[in-house]
Parts: sequence; C-alpha cells; structure tokens
Amino acid sequence: MSKRLAGKVALVTGASKGIGAAIALRLADEGALVAVNYNSSKEGADRVVTEIVSKGGKAIAVYGNLSNPEEIKSVIDETKVSLGAIDILVNNAGVYEFSPLDAITPEHFHKQFNLNVLGLLLVSQEAVRAFSEKGGSIVNISSGVSTITPPNSAVYTATKGAVDAITMVLSKELAVRNIRVNAVNPGMIATEGVVTAGFHEGDMRHWIESVTPMQRIGTVDEIASVVAFLASNDAAYVTGETLHVTGGLR
Repeated sequence: MSKRLAGKVALVTGASKGIGAAIALRLADEGALVAVNYNSSKEGADRVVTEIVSKGGKAIAVYGNLSNPEEIKSVIDETKVSLGAIDILVNNAGVYEFSPLDAITPEHFHKQFNLNVLGLLLVSQEAVRAFSEKGGSIVNISSGVSTITPPNSAVYTATKGAVDAITMVLSKELAVRNIRVNAVNPGMIATEGVVTAGFHEGDMRHWIESVTPMQRIGTVDEIASVVAFLASNDAAYVTGETLHVTGGLR
C-alpha cells in the first residue's frame, strides 16, 4: 500500500473501537502518526495503539470526554506536543439513541447534541488552531440517517443533519486556510455498538438489507478506506462533500 499520508499527524476522536479504530489503523497504514482519542475504553485505545506500533507506526492514546469543553483543549494540546502540528482531524466520536417522539426528553436531546454537534464544533475549533500552516483535512463522520430518516430517530437524525450542514459551512469558512472539510455518511455497519444494540441481527438488519440496493450492511474497513481517501492529497480538490457509504441506500 502506498504511504499517501507519510509524516502527517492525524487525530481520530472516539477511536477505541468500531469505525474509529478502523480509521486510526488505516491512517497509520498509510503513514500517518495517529492520536487515538478515547473516553470510556482506555483498554480499547491501547489495543489500537499497540497494533499500530507493532506494524512500525507511531501512535498515542489520548483521553478526553469531548462533550466536556474543558477536556477538548487537553486532547488537542497532548496531540500537538506528542506528535506535532495536526494535518488531519477525523470527528468520529458520537453517540446514538433511538426514541419515538412521545418518549423524547431534554436529557435524550442534550446527550446527543452535546457530543455529536457541539463537541464536533469545539474539537474542530481547537484542532484548527493547532493545524499545520500548510492546511489539512477534516473528515466528519456523519450518518446515512441524515437522508434515510428512519422512524424513532428524530434527535439522532437531527444531529447528523446538523453535521452535514456544518461540513458545508466550514468547507467555505476554512478554504482560505487550505483546510478541506468533508463528511462520510455510513449506512449500517457491523460494529460493537450495533451488536450491543442488537441491530446486527433481527428486524432492523433485515429491513436495512431489504431496502439497500447492494443488499448487505457494510464493514468498518469500507468506511476507513473512504476516510483515508478524503484525508489524502488524492482528494485535494474535494471539499464540502457528504459522501454516502451506504450501499446505495438514500
């Protein structure tokens, strides 16, 4: 594999498992020095770092709850001190809860918006201040739900619709600094979280597969490869895009 990201510094949020871990591993495979951010699972983040190092790469685990504004600055500072100026930010940290309209509460709303939207904005704000003078790339992990709009997902879908809009706004705002901003919108992916929620089998998965043109759910590596492309100079003239990796489901 060519080292498209050789010498670049990447921060991947929420990278201790699932899509985030796969992204961290892929960016490292492409030559990036990777800060693996985690909140609850130090063990998972350490495992990702160990795998990267075992392959000859460089990575560090960086703790930080990104729904807490005070912890965001320390994540960015630790990344910059340990690895250097940031070239790539992948805003992957997020949370999802489904709820019918009748059961939505302020807590349900704020839990998701505080991390998925406000956290993403504040991490981007701090990271851009620590970016290389040459510019770089921000990749936001949105979701196919922003266009699929499944029932019982009003709040979660709203957060991802906001991420899509923020992606387009920041692509215009940061272009003068040569920072590209794009979003990747995964469909249903076989991750630990999906398994924990029971979505990897049963009615939800069967419904997704029945309405997806490619008739299957996706893998974490199929998301990571698209993120690596958007983070690289192969996508040098791509910004403000929301790239749906959903097997054709829209």
